[in-house]
Amino acid sequence: MIINTGQRTDIPAFYSEWFANRLKEGFVCVRNPYDPQQVSRYRLDPSVVDAIGFCTKNPAPMFPYMDLLKDYGQYWFVTLTPYGRDIEPNVPDKHLMISRFKQLSDIVGVSCVGWRYDPILLSEKYTVEYHLRAFEQIASALKGYTETVVISFIDLYPKVRKNFPEAHEVPKETRLLLGKEIIRIATACGMTVKPCAEGDELAAYGADCSGCMQISDYEKAIGKRLNAPKRKGARDACSCYLSCDIGAYDTCRHLCRYCYANTEPEAVLKHSRLHDPASPFLIGNYMEGDRIHDVPQASWIDDQMSLFSV
Repeated sequence: MIINTGQRTDIPAFYSEWFANRLKEGFVCVRNPYDPQQVSRYRLDPSVVDAIGFCTKNPAPMFPYMDLLKDYGQYWFVTLTPYGRDIEPNVPDKHLMISRFKQLSDIVGVSCVGWRYDPILLSEKYTVEYHLRAFEQIASALKGYTETVVISFIDLYPKVRKNFPEAHEVPKETRLLLGKEIIRIATACGMTVKPCAEGDELAAYGADCSGCMQISDYEKAIGKRLNAPKRKGARDACSCYLSCDIGAYDTCRHLCRYCYANTEPEAVLKHSRLHDPASPFLIGNYMEGDRIHDVPQASWIDDQMSLFSV
């Protein structure tokens, strides 16, 4: 099976010690965000967890604990965007993050790490020309360190409208212009562009519109076939294989203004105070009335066939 860590928060950036403790103890507890007393408990054991998916803006705090992950398959997405602190208040310096991206790629391998350049938003400061210059600079720096770049254009979810009221959607004409040029630049740098929940409007220019995190991406990363059960994407427009996420909403301290996972900064600060690195839960601990469900888990690896035997 696959464990995901990045749909609700950034565990490597802010909760690496906690996750390392979970790996050492061999299990993790996750509250249902819509029914908090319903708790899912997952084993963290390579015999049943074939791969762990990460999505982060800063992998470096996890580097001291990489030995704990050596027996697991891994796939990492690292988000590198060109925004300043007006948009991403607590994201570290981007030049430093490029260096850390390369370090991660050297540790886990080129097939196990992808770059996310998303969401793309436009303003008087962040123009089409600005994005194309920034994308080319980052892509050139990451050439040889990844084969994949995921792009998307800002979605105005209710949380985004609340925390970023001046944001606006990117018109289709501009999406096509940007997408076409981004694909050209990425291709020159040995990267495939995968739009995230953007339909197939960029397929004609060479984008892979099948989904940014498919079972095939995990298979390539671990070098084995997976007999994965069918699952629906996280959103109607999403065809990615996302499930079993161990994060929690309102806990990412990057406080990016376009974030769909945080209600407001005050909620993030409140929850952060309840974090205990020794707890089985990312936030808080066991509570009276908890209904704990041990999730059935099994390896999905097809022992009859490796990826490289076909």
